Amino acid sequence: MPLPKAELHLHIEGTLEPELAFALAARNGVPLPYAHTDELRKAYQFDDLQSFLNLYYELMAVLRTEQDFEDLANAYLARAAAQGVRHAEIFFDPQAHIARGVAMGTVVEGLWRALGRSTENHGVSTQLIMCFLRDESAESALETLEAAKPHLDRIVGIGLDSAEVGHPPVKFREVYEAAAALGLRRVAHAGEEGPPEYITEALDVLGVERIDHGLRCMEDGALVERLVRERVPLTLCPLSNVRLRAVDVLAEHPLPAMLDAGLLCTVNSDDPAYFGGYVADNFHAVRDALGLDQERMRELARNSFLASFLEHDEELRARYLAEVEAYDFPGRR
Repeated sequence: MPLPKAELHLHIEGTLEPELAFALAARNGVPLPYAHTDELRKAYQFDDLQSFLNLYYELMAVLRTEQDFEDLANAYLARAAAQGVRHAEIFFDPQAHIARGVAMGTVVEGLWRALGRSTENHGVSTQLIMCFLRDESAESALETLEAAKPHLDRIVGIGLDSAEVGHPPVKFREVYEAAAALGLRRVAHAGEEGPPEYITEALDVLGVERIDHGLRCMEDGALVERLVRERVPLTLCPLSNVRLRAVDVLAEHPLPAMLDAGLLCTVNSDDPAYFGGYVADNFHAVRDALGLDQERMRELARNSFLASFLEHDEELRARYLAEVEAYDFPGRR
């Protein structure tokens, strides 16, 4: 049985495995520029964030109907449950779908057909976070928030993702203020490719409660001290960092130093179909590459539940944390 954990940085579109992409393409009559799944899987090799995003958006074309989004979410939840995920806070990118003529309601209600039954069907509690594409305009983000209003009973929060460099958090001040007024939780990608200043801006201008990625905070000692003092969670994605060249090799990942500094770090999978591993694969990879002992692994699992948006059900959070503390690692004497 895997170590119980929450996953807090997961793009549902990034769980589209080649086999499902081909199945949905066939169902919807969408031509793919690949002869078979093996050829497509070979395309899942990237030089940087932009080359990944190009393929990522290209393959979204197969997602058309509520059934497609339900199938996508159920496939992820089955894999996540098998890897010990007990709670998942799942990102989705509505602008990328609306631009293709897929309505907000189709996306949200399709995902919710899976998420609304995820505890019963998979043993995984879930929440849905709507992300804005930072390389789109601030006006587009505001229009997207407006389109989401009929569906806010399904959506717990907002996030900010896609290409970071050149798109500082301040660009989205207005939409984050509007979301806060609606009672939505707020997170944002910052400090992956972008500088530490983007992390500070996300906190001060956008009022975010969690930083997605954030590994470049280590370049700013005062920022590290602030993040520790304010207990701001960081949702790290180690295998993603290596694949997108934020870190050259996993053995050089700053995770141990971040934990030693007292940062509230979590480990997540980001876009697992593309980056070579789901969340337990990330846990195992950092354990092996960075020499993390069992108590460090338990700390990461504990952090994932402490950082989750479970304030509405502290009893559930306490139950998950108890599972972490009671977990008996295989091979212990």
